[in-house]
Amino acid sequence: MVTIILPGFSVYNKEWLEETAKKIKVGGEIRPIYWEHWTDPNKEFDVREKGRLINNVAGIRVTDIIAKSIGTLTASYMILKSPEKINKVIFNGIPLNDLSESEKEVIKSALRLIPRKNFICFQNEADPHASFNQVNSFLSEIGEKINLVRKNREDHEYFFVDDFNKFLSN
Repeated sequence: MVTIILPGFSVYNKEWLEETAKKIKVGGEIRPIYWEHWTDPNKEFDVREKGRLINNVAGIRVTDIIAKSIGTLTASYMILKSPEKINKVIFNGIPLNDLSESEKEVIKSALRLIPRKNFICFQNEADPHASFNQVNSFLSEIGEKINLVRKNREDHEYFFVDDFNKFLSN
């Protein structure tokens, strides 16, 4: 078992990544993913390629995913590539305002492959990258009831490790 933690695009997500990795209490390996462009601005960020590479890192192991912001799209590419090995998935702050229509479809397609009981999404009420209401409407297009949790915040911060641990341990 491996738990992959996928941060948002900006280097400001490094604190979230490290804090989450430090406080996650699950069995198996914890793999926080650091984006190369954080230290080398010449590195291109190809979200589809990142999903493929990280999927290879997990190998054939059962995989839990905790993803924030653009990490939710990266996770979606991982899910589409190997849905059979994905166990539980936690999305935080799906950045709908920053995604193309085709990228939104990638997320929907991936989520259709995850059993409802194995997926949860945390979305801040007034997240500037997509409000709770936007994400609720978006996820309702998948068809089945999605476990979406509204957080009373007006930012793009998702330090909810206690909630992550609770979900992963059930």
